[in-house]
Amino acid sequence: MRRDGDLYALEAALSRRGLGPVAGTDEAGRGACAGPLVVAAVILPPSARLEELNDSKLLTEAARERVFERLRRSRALIGVVSYSPQEIDRRGVGVCNLEGMRVAVARLPQRPGYTLTDGFPVPGLPGSLGVVKGDRTAACVAAAGVVAKVTRDRIMAELDGRHPEYGFAIHKGYGTPAHEEAMRRFGPCREHRFSYANVAALAVPAAA
Repeated sequence: MRRDGDLYALEAALSRRGLGPVAGTDEAGRGACAGPLVVAAVILPPSARLEELNDSKLLTEAARERVFERLRRSRALIGVVSYSPQEIDRRGVGVCNLEGMRVAVARLPQRPGYTLTDGFPVPGLPGSLGVVKGDRTAACVAAAGVVAKVTRDRIMAELDGRHPEYGFAIHKGYGTPAHEEAMRRFGPCREHRFSYANVAALAVPAAA
């Protein structure tokens, strides 16, 4: 368990050394087999201490929505980019993820002095530093994870309205048993990633 405030310690230390503003980046949807990949970058205001901010995977959907609204009210600087299933199929999810971090940072209204990423440094980012379990260690990375996750979940809810047979609003495009069964029944749709083995297996009729 971390003490309250530890989530902000790394950013504060970098800023004290004149390396700010510090941006964090994170993604949502890399492991899904349907829907977009969404990458976000966030610079938090120096005085920000956001209630409930944490790794997006540890928050309920309602809590993520609350944190997202608090981020907006705090005047955090936010950059977001998304990649369609077709682009992921064409270029690969890893390539899109790395490029997405650079693009999301470039879309920030202010250029950061330092960029924190979850797990590994990314070439081409200002002062890139990979942070182990960054979304549980650095507030700006956690904030970027929340922005990416909420943005993507809202997109998946919209896709559910167009393709209700798959249950996108429930599993958000991940390969749950219910999602796999829906693909077996109806076949994959254009919102699926056909470069993923489980989708490709159901897109081609089995040999007689």
